[in-house]
Amino acid sequence: MPEFRFQGVKPGGRAVQGVVSAETRAQAKKIVLDLAQKNQFKLTELKARSTYVYKVRRDGEKPVTGEQKAFTKEEVQQALQHLDFKVLSVQRKFLDFKPKPPATEIVTFVRVSADLLREKLPFNEILQLLTNDIENKTLRDSVRDINNDLKQGKDSEQAFLKHEKVFGKFTAHMLGLASKSGNMAEIYDSTAKFLERQTEFKKNLKSALIMPAVTMFILMLAVIYYVAYIFPATAELFAKLGQVPPMTAATLKLSHFLTANFWWMGLAFIAVGIFFARFASTEKGRFYIDKYMTKVPAIGSLLHKTNIEIFCRVFYAMYSGSGENIDVIKLAAESCGNKYMEHQIKSVAIPMMVTQGKGLTESLAATNVFTETAISRFHSGAETGTVKNTALQLANYYEKETGYKLKNAIDLIQVMVSMIIMVVMIALTIVSSESAMISPTNPSVG
Repeated sequence: MPEFRFQGVKPGGRAVQGVVSAETRAQAKKIVLDLAQKNQFKLTELKARSTYVYKVRRDGEKPVTGEQKAFTKEEVQQALQHLDFKVLSVQRKFLDFKPKPPATEIVTFVRVSADLLREKLPFNEILQLLTNDIENKTLRDSVRDINNDLKQGKDSEQAFLKHEKVFGKFTAHMLGLASKSGNMAEIYDSTAKFLERQTEFKKNLKSALIMPAVTMFILMLAVIYYVAYIFPATAELFAKLGQVPPMTAATLKLSHFLTANFWWMGLAFIAVGIFFARFASTEKGRFYIDKYMTKVPAIGSLLHKTNIEIFCRVFYAMYSGSGENIDVIKLAAESCGNKYMEHQIKSVAIPMMVTQGKGLTESLAATNVFTETAISRFHSGAETGTVKNTALQLANYYEKETGYKLKNAIDLIQVMVSMIIMVVMIALTIVSSESAMISPTNPSVG
């Protein structure tokens, strides 16, 4: 998460300085202004921590280039000079775009860390080893920054949460808490298993959807090309010989419509695609997509149960058994991967528990986003005092069920695509063969 340094002055003239983390400059300014109001100081400056590209050299050595994060150019120059470098240039990096690393990179980092922790290797040495071996630049910079913060004695949870955009909220929270716990290896191992399961499901889901989608798209293009350009050349020639059969006539009309409106239809298709992509990238878009995604045939139920599985795994990993653990429920809702489900839990279940004193099972049931099986199991767990273990049992149950049903869904989708291809090919064959039924009506044609 970006960092911003603020400077201010109190009524007595004493300078005030600090650092806040925020998604945008506007959010940072709002946070600082709230602090200024509470602590009675006037904000004078707000600077974002940026990346600077430098070029330095030591006597008799070749110039060296690198990058360094700082709030000002002067800070970078002073730090390099302190290391006895001759500074040749320092420039702010204007295009500092850092894409999120692949999920497999995150899983590998957590899994290797868990294995090394079990080998009793000190955590700072683990971070140093991984920093040298991580290939993804974004992840490598994040791990290096976390290692530096921990060396300076900063809170481990805050150090990881600064990079929640890289690791994900759940992963950053879990790894941050692990450093405070008495068993880092176990928490890292649990987090690694969770991420491995999540990555495997997404991989299988993509394999189930991408190939059929690509096949249908290519089929659509092939049909449009055939109907718009290939078929008319033959059909119009036969049309001069006699009365055109109904299917051939209808196909010719469709062909003329496509050729006359090709560019308008293409632009409309692209515009709809851009609009949907932009809408899906917004919070409101994600909310509505997640709300109705569970109703999609074949995969909707799988996605719904997978969201419940993730909720239960996070709940199990974080639940302490003391009280209702509101923060745990909130984190599990944020980690489940479904914005609608998250909204229902936060706006319905948590208020019922906090303000009305309702129990966990009754509150979760009121959200209408959990299956009857899940509610029934949570009810049994609440009565026997085994809510934590019940959450794990539910997660394992849905893992096995969705894994098995996903294979069936893949087979069903493949059969449906094959059926569609067969129907399209039969229709094209009938339309093409219909030309043979045309009988010449012009007597002069022999």
